[in-house]
Amino acid sequence: MKCPYCSSENTRVIDSRPADDNNSIRRRRMCDDCGKRFTTYEKVETIPLIIIKKDNNREQYDRSKIEGGVLRALHKRPVSMDQITKLIDEVEVELFNREEKEIQSTVIGELLMDKLKDLDQVAYVRFASVYREFKDVNTFMNELKKMLV
Repeated sequence: MKCPYCSSENTRVIDSRPADDNNSIRRRRMCDDCGKRFTTYEKVETIPLIIIKKDNNREQYDRSKIEGGVLRALHKRPVSMDQITKLIDEVEVELFNREEKEIQSTVIGELLMDKLKDLDQVAYVRFASVYREFKDVNTFMNELKKMLV
C-alpha cells in the first residue's frame, strides 16, 4: 500500500479490526519512511449490477436512488436512520446474493415494498402509490384493502 503522504511503498499494518458495518476491515498503517499513519478499508469487491428499468434502459446500480425513494416514503415517520440503513442493507444483500449481473427494477421495487410493509405501513402506502403509479382513488383503496386483510 502506498503512503498517501510520501508515496513510499514501504508501509506496514499496525492494527486491523472489523469496520462498523462488519462488511469491511479497517486497517491502521504506518509508513516506515516518513513515519505518518493512515487508515485503509478493505472490502469485498462485488460484481457490478445493472438495473433494467421499466422502459428497458439499463443503468448501473446506485444505492442512493433506493435511499432517496425510501427517505421520501418515510418522510416525517417515526423511523430511525439505523432502521432505514438496515432495510436498505437487507435489500442489497438479497440483490447481490442473486448473483445476477442484471436485475429488473421491478424486483427491487417489490423487495422494498415487502420490507416497508413490515417497517411502517404509511411509508409502504406512500411508496406503493408512486411505484405502482396509482391512477385514481379506487386503485389506492384496493391497495389499502390488501393491507387490511
